[in-house]
Amino acid sequence: MERTQGDGEVDHLERPSPLTDKERVMIQASWGKVYQNCDDVGVAILVRFFVNFPSSKQFFNQFKHIEDAEELEKSAQLRKHARRVMNAINTLVENLDNSDKVASVLKLVAKAHALQHKVEPVYFKILSGVILEVLGEEFPEVITPEVGAAWTNLLATVYCSISAIYKELGWEKLSTSTG
Repeated sequence: MERTQGDGEVDHLERPSPLTDKERVMIQASWGKVYQNCDDVGVAILVRFFVNFPSSKQFFNQFKHIEDAEELEKSAQLRKHARRVMNAINTLVENLDNSDKVASVLKLVAKAHALQHKVEPVYFKILSGVILEVLGEEFPEVITPEVGAAWTNLLATVYCSISAIYKELGWEKLSTSTG
């Protein structure tokens, strides 16, 4: 079900269109440049996520009480999780032509976050926005508006897939609250 925003625009994170071949090529080409700096980019994404959305830290005992961005950057656990996030994105991007592999990866991620870690799915939506921000700022020559739109579509697809898996798992709290 599409949701309209206050200005009448459709919220594309609710129902993205399938990726086109051109979008797949743009995503894969841009990701090659991003992934060369995978550790730094992953840490930048997670630090921004945790600083701007501190409630998201509640799922990480090792650093949930760290408020300072520089301290967060130094956390070995944050760096380890950043690497896992970047590797998962890498697997998705490398397999954009293989819908079974993409579905398999998303199912693993969703199941772990829903059943083991009890992470509300809205955090995937928030993280998607942070990823787009960081990629756009760190790689402005690569993430052009057109490439950014392709990434937006991909991340919307990821969020919708993960939300659907949460529902299949019987997840009750599909709320939009982050508090």
